[in-house]
Amino acid sequence: MARFATQSYSTTSLRDLASDVGVDVAYVHRCFGSKENLFRASIRAAMRPDWMFAGNIQELAATLARQTLGDEPQNEVRMLDIVFRSFSSPDASQVLREVLMEDFIGPLVAAHPHVSKRQAALVAAFFAGVSILHDVIGSEPLLEGDDGETERLFVLALGQLLGHSPCATPSSSPLWKGESSECSNISAEQGACQEPDATSKDQQKCRYAAGD
Repeated sequence: MARFATQSYSTTSLRDLASDVGVDVAYVHRCFGSKENLFRASIRAAMRPDWMFAGNIQELAATLARQTLGDEPQNEVRMLDIVFRSFSSPDASQVLREVLMEDFIGPLVAAHPHVSKRQAALVAAFFAGVSILHDVIGSEPLLEGDDGETERLFVLALGQLLGHSPCATPSSSPLWKGESSECSNISAEQGACQEPDATSKDQQKCRYAAGD
């Protein structure tokens, strides 16, 4: 699995993978059948969908925030490290599409029936996009400071994508600090929308704040 996190799918062979764990390549072939199957198993092992989708929406958002913006644990292979190395390969992309549907979108929709497949796909896109800016490009605004503001905004954005209002159910998570000010802003915007002379801009802001 570590090999796929540091080397692309196209340049990795079953012989390389067998050598990494000190076994004969024939044994790896008997266990997995092909490099494609081993690649799929590696992504699933790094992703751990049963653990990722065990909690509620707030916990899922906090988990994705930690995986995207937190310090990378030593000796731990992240699913995104594997994805980044190989998404340009046509063979690997096919596997990634299957895993996305079967191990991310499917379980997310099953765990939270109010979430559509399109919403789940947008969550995956947001998750991957922020990760690329943070880990690959090294965008300075995402790397600056350790006050938790980036994580908090990440969680709030995911809450909107998943149709969850952060004001409805306060969380004890430190990533959700500052909710009272957010709720005050939302309440004020919603009040502005109800005024007879509310502009279309005010109404649009209100719909966004309400998650519509």
